[in-house]
Amino acid sequence: MNNLVSILTPTYNTEKFIRATIESVQNQTYQNWEMILVDDASTDETAKIISDFADKDSRIKLFKLPKNSGNGFARNVALEKASGKYIAFLDADDLWFTNKLEKQLQFLKANNLPFTFSFYDCIDEEGNNLNRRVEAPLNLTYNQLFFCNYVGNLTAIYDADYFGKIVIEATQKRQDWRLWLTILKQIKETKPVPEPLAFYRIRKDSISSSKFKLIKHNFGVYRDFHGFNFVSSVLLMIRFLFTQLVIKPRYIKKV
Repeated sequence: MNNLVSILTPTYNTEKFIRATIESVQNQTYQNWEMILVDDASTDETAKIISDFADKDSRIKLFKLPKNSGNGFARNVALEKASGKYIAFLDADDLWFTNKLEKQLQFLKANNLPFTFSFYDCIDEEGNNLNRRVEAPLNLTYNQLFFCNYVGNLTAIYDADYFGKIVIEATQKRQDWRLWLTILKQIKETKPVPEPLAFYRIRKDSISSSKFKLIKHNFGVYRDFHGFNFVSSVLLMIRFLFTQLVIKPRYIKKV
C-alpha cells in the first residue's frame, strides 16, 4: 500500500509547537504524504516557521487566510486542497509516533475499514509525558459515539475514495465530533488501532473554561446538528454527561 495521505493541520499562533508537529510527520516510517497547513492569520512567527519547512520539503504546503476565520474554516480549506486517497488530521500542537501512518494504513487494510483512529497518550505544554493514556471501545458503534466523542482528532483517518471529502459546517463548534458522527452514521461501527499512536498536548489556556464549553457546545450537537427539540436535547445531554463523567473515565488509564 502506497497511497497518498493528506494531513490537514489548521494553525493559529502556535510558533512554540509547530516545529515539533511538522517534524513528527517528516519522521514517519510511511513517507507518501502531503501536509496541508492553513494558517488562520497568525500574529506570531507560525507562518514563517512553516514557510521555512515548505521551502525544503515540497510535501509541506502552506496556505494563509487573510483574516482569522476559526479552526473549522481553516480545516475545510485544507480539505479542499487535499488530493490524497486518505484524509488524516493533526492539530498544530500535537505529535505523531513515527509509525502512526504505517500502522493505521495496515490496520485499515487488514480489517477492511474506511475509517479508523487509535489510542493516544497525553503530554503537557512543555512536552512532558503525563502518563495518561486515552483509550476507546474496541468496537465503536454509532450509538456509543452518539453519547461520547471517543475519537481523538489527532488520530483519525478516513478513506476519501469511500466517503468523498466530508465537509462539516465550519461555524459550528465540535466540528470533529460531528464529522465522526456523519461517518459512523453511514458505516455503523469501526475499530480503533488498540495502541497509542500520537501525543495529545494539554495546554493551560484550554483548561479553564472547558467544563462550561463542554455543556454548551455538546448541547449544540444535539440541538443544532441532530435537530432535536429543546426538551429532547436536555434529556440527551443528561445521558451524555453521565457517559462523559462515569463511563469515559474507564478508558483513561495511567501508564
